[in-house]
Amino acid sequence: MIRKVTTLAAFLVAAPALAALLVNGAGATFPFPLYSKWFSAYNKLNPEMQFNYQSIGSGGGIQQITAGTVDFGASDAPMSDAELLKAPDLLHIPTAMGAVVVTWNLPSVKALKLTPDVLADVFLGQVTKWNDARIAKENPGVTLPDQSIAVVHRSDGSGTTAIFTDYLAKVSPAWKTAVGAGKSVKWPAGLGAKGNEGVTGQIKQIPGAIGYVELVYAQENKLPSAALKNRAGKFVEPTIASTSAAAVGAQIPADMRVSLTDAPGAEAYPIASLTYLLVHKNQTDAAKGKALVEFLWWAIHDGQKLAAPLYYAPLPAPVVTRDEALVKSITVEGKPVSLGRG
Repeated sequence: MIRKVTTLAAFLVAAPALAALLVNGAGATFPFPLYSKWFSAYNKLNPEMQFNYQSIGSGGGIQQITAGTVDFGASDAPMSDAELLKAPDLLHIPTAMGAVVVTWNLPSVKALKLTPDVLADVFLGQVTKWNDARIAKENPGVTLPDQSIAVVHRSDGSGTTAIFTDYLAKVSPAWKTAVGAGKSVKWPAGLGAKGNEGVTGQIKQIPGAIGYVELVYAQENKLPSAALKNRAGKFVEPTIASTSAAAVGAQIPADMRVSLTDAPGAEAYPIASLTYLLVHKNQTDAAKGKALVEFLWWAIHDGQKLAAPLYYAPLPAPVVTRDEALVKSITVEGKPVSLGRG
């Protein structure tokens, strides 16, 4: 009898783990380090809820949430009107702000200033040498090698690419005409790699490489980040403060789809963006719907404390207020969700 009771007790203790609610998501690599931290921290608070997130790029995240194969998607680029026609009830919930940085592999060059026109021409394949006079002009005192520039870009559908090309299209008429903006573009030069992880890896391996990644990927891999000349004419390095400055005075529409690149303001870093979780306004699975709402509420409040240590800027207070209304608007089978957790 004692053995039976012990066995039963062990089963009952293990049962919650076996019955844990699994919430599936997919999408952006841009916020992946932050989301990984969030999912781990939230699971410790709520062991009955587990996350499975596939870092496959914003394009893949949009495709999967639209197809209904995941419970939430993630994208740095807001969905287009055409994409929303296929899933009109998807909400864009901003979760944090991040910076796309320009980084390179030249051990002798620790710091670099780049103007918008030169940056565009590098990725157009028109500036091909590191000691080009236009680069040297903005970097007096820096010894630039007579070395070819190896451009590295994303090969997958990418919100990071959407942010980067959105910026280039704003500041370079030549780029806007020849390439344009989007999650996937026809690159005029360079080598493609998958994800922020892939681009980072290629830059580290290729002498003379230049590419674009989210700030945390550069920081964690000890890669430098260029100071970029912003709209106010000031060279600004990517920091939490300069990323936040890009949102100051921004007119954010009701659906939260907004571009923050090339923002005005002397302190604004020019390639900054919100990143979003994409969730259906009406959830059809009661357990997952309630769990998602409670997680989102935690993410836009307590979760913001985890952003800065990973080089993401916490959401500005006005955006949090807007987020609160969006999260509260989510329904399960047409009924509002009562928040059981703070």
